[in-house]
Amino acid sequence: MFRTALRNVLAHKARLLMTVLAVMLGVAFVSGTLVYTDTFGNAYKNKSAKSFDHVSVAIQPDDDSSSQEDESRKPTHLTEGLLKKAATLPGAEYAIGAVNGFTALADKDGKLVGGAGGATGSNYSPGKGGKDPRYAFTKGAAPRSAADIALDSRTAERTGFKVGDTVRYSTDGTVRTAKVSGIFDTDDGSVVAGGSLVVLDNQTALKALNKTEYDEIDVKAAAGTSESVLKSSVEKILPKHTDAVTRGQLSDDQERLIEKQTGSMSQILLIFAGIALFVGIFIIANTFTMLVGQRTKELALMRAVGASRGQVTRSVLIEAFVVGLVAAVAGFGLGLCVSASLEFLVNSGGSSLPKGPIVITPTTIVVALLVGVGVTMLAAWLPGRRAAKIPPVAAMNSVHATPTRRGLLIRNTIGSLIVAIGMVLLLVDDTYTMAGGAGIILVGVIVLTPLLSRPFIAASAPLLKPFGVTGKLSRLNSIRNPRRTASTAAALMIGLTLITAMTVIATSTSSAINKMAADSLKADYSVSMANSQKLAPEVREKIDKLPDVEASSPLRTANGKADGSHSRINGVDPEAFGKLVNLDFTSGSANDLKAGTALVDTNTAKDKGLKAGDTFPLKFDADGKTIRLKVAGVYKSNALFNGLFAPTSVIDPHLSKRVDDQVLVKTKGGASDRAEKAIVDALGNPAITVQDKDDISNAVAGIINLLLNMLYGLLAMAILIAVLGVINTLAMSVFERKHEIGMLLAIGLDRAKVKQMVCLESVVISLFGAVLGLGLGLFMGWAVGGSIAEEVDTYSMEIPVGRMAIFLATAVVVGVIAAVWPARSAARLNPLMAIKSE
Repeated sequence: MFRTALRNVLAHKARLLMTVLAVMLGVAFVSGTLVYTDTFGNAYKNKSAKSFDHVSVAIQPDDDSSSQEDESRKPTHLTEGLLKKAATLPGAEYAIGAVNGFTALADKDGKLVGGAGGATGSNYSPGKGGKDPRYAFTKGAAPRSAADIALDSRTAERTGFKVGDTVRYSTDGTVRTAKVSGIFDTDDGSVVAGGSLVVLDNQTALKALNKTEYDEIDVKAAAGTSESVLKSSVEKILPKHTDAVTRGQLSDDQERLIEKQTGSMSQILLIFAGIALFVGIFIIANTFTMLVGQRTKELALMRAVGASRGQVTRSVLIEAFVVGLVAAVAGFGLGLCVSASLEFLVNSGGSSLPKGPIVITPTTIVVALLVGVGVTMLAAWLPGRRAAKIPPVAAMNSVHATPTRRGLLIRNTIGSLIVAIGMVLLLVDDTYTMAGGAGIILVGVIVLTPLLSRPFIAASAPLLKPFGVTGKLSRLNSIRNPRRTASTAAALMIGLTLITAMTVIATSTSSAINKMAADSLKADYSVSMANSQKLAPEVREKIDKLPDVEASSPLRTANGKADGSHSRINGVDPEAFGKLVNLDFTSGSANDLKAGTALVDTNTAKDKGLKAGDTFPLKFDADGKTIRLKVAGVYKSNALFNGLFAPTSVIDPHLSKRVDDQVLVKTKGGASDRAEKAIVDALGNPAITVQDKDDISNAVAGIINLLLNMLYGLLAMAILIAVLGVINTLAMSVFERKHEIGMLLAIGLDRAKVKQMVCLESVVISLFGAVLGLGLGLFMGWAVGGSIAEEVDTYSMEIPVGRMAIFLATAVVVGVIAAVWPARSAARLNPLMAIKSE
């Protein structure tokens, strides 16, 4: 039986080619995803990794302290005094204090170096011998005053800066200048991944980075002193809200953090890999069902000469094993190309992701083999088992060929129940339950596709009528085997369902953001720092000096409790705020905002029973002081504006330092290129972003479109597998209908008409899957959009008709392309030889 199975594989190479391709693509996507996530994770680990060679024990803020917001963070007393104490501990060789934060460096053209996420700055903290062990200077010397700055060697090489050059940098919107005092080498992962690192002298770094104390104090053990002994000494001088952490624990914590940060992307990618495999299973199962069907008499003869049911089933599984193994090996090789494509796709969207060498782990290789062989054997088991159960005499007479009405009735009943269950779950107001309901509905519709295929294909009759007899034949061929047509169309349906649902949600969300920006903002521009950094108050002062500026207001954040409930308090200019925003008020107005008052969102007002004119207590987290404010107005919050709004004079006394999240600006002539250029030139900071309403909407839409394009790329694999399924079905169908096609050729149907018949059949099957996918995708987009509308008032479902038309047109193209090879094969049949075939 083993030899027979191998001979069958070799004898039917052409028939099994599409199966190999389907399995290969599924394996390629899974292995490519695993290689990409391993490579990305390793690169991200290297980027995020810190070298702990200079530290044996670190003094850090404890978890409770570090989890607080910056302005309400508990003091940890990582001061200069503690640093000196740590340096003189028994068994300590030296101690250094470390601070770091966003530091934008301008290149010679005034542009930001290192990207918003990779521009960092740190301090030079001299330890033993007056040196900081974190930096190895290759040129010049360490910075000694506010007039000095040091650059990492990679940044210096990219920008062309050398020792003695004057550079511009900024940490909070204020532009500073300094001379390059030295250039150093570093193994900092962020720098290796393309970021920049500038080093300031200790006092300048503390001031520029808005630090009143060190982020961490690192203590190095002297020769002969263990980490545990040094840790015991350090613990004796620890202030409140701090912990002593050994180098080993630091390394372990870093490893866990990186795994957590990379885990989400890996899961998302693997979900799409699973979708590709799910689609592949349909194609593989369909192929083996047709292969076994074509070999029914052969298998029956084997049964007649003594082969058992088990042997027949095993012979099919052996074929599947060989096919799966070959496809798995080829798929793994193709997976490396998929990994590179994913990296290109992500980076082409503007994401600054770390780079690193390709990582291939033994786990990836094992998974690729298991997936390729396992999925193929699983898909082949059912048709093999079904064929083995057919009595030899019945098989030889082909009385088994027609599916029973009872089987279809049971299938339709089960499918209807599955869809009903999914519909119930889809209406539950829970994200995971809704996702589960959507998946269940999809499975139910897949089960029902044979039932749905008949009315759809019947409805296509008017469209096929102009093609005459070939149109009629293609329609009859499409409906000849509903299960086969359904399985083929289901593969395309799955991909288009997901693409359609995501497109509807993304389009509707983008429109909601556009409407929100248009409705809520009167300001012409929003000025903010890159990477969500804070702005110095001097930024607004510079903006106000511009002649075209009509009004401006900072948005300055504090945290506190409004009548016992946690709230974010936004400090604004009360005179200008009403000119810059257009909030939807239920009572009061922005014009009523003045000293001693606040604007309250409807949720807070409802919870506390507040209305315009009422007063309430507000306790600030930063200093613990409580004041009473009067409600000037109650407004409906949205994604752009939420929380409490109060004059800056109310919150400033309770802040340790005044910094702004952004500045809203209204110009006399409205938004224009000239006005925007004037603001940019006045600020002269490459890290500052000046956005008008369209820019704000486009920033959100850009993120959505980037994610959508990534999903399109990922789901394209499922669509490609579906195309192979259509080709496979048609090729097998042509092989089964050799006799019939030979008769058509013999009675006068020319070869061009035969090609047209097969092509129309392919288009009908593709359109069936596309229409099902579009309909189901629109329904799911509507269902998910309902939950979004509860959170976003401006959200309403929008159907992207243009993209829907493109999807349908793509289905037609898929059908035409898929039919090329099978149609050509059918047209090239020799009529006499085809008529003689069985």
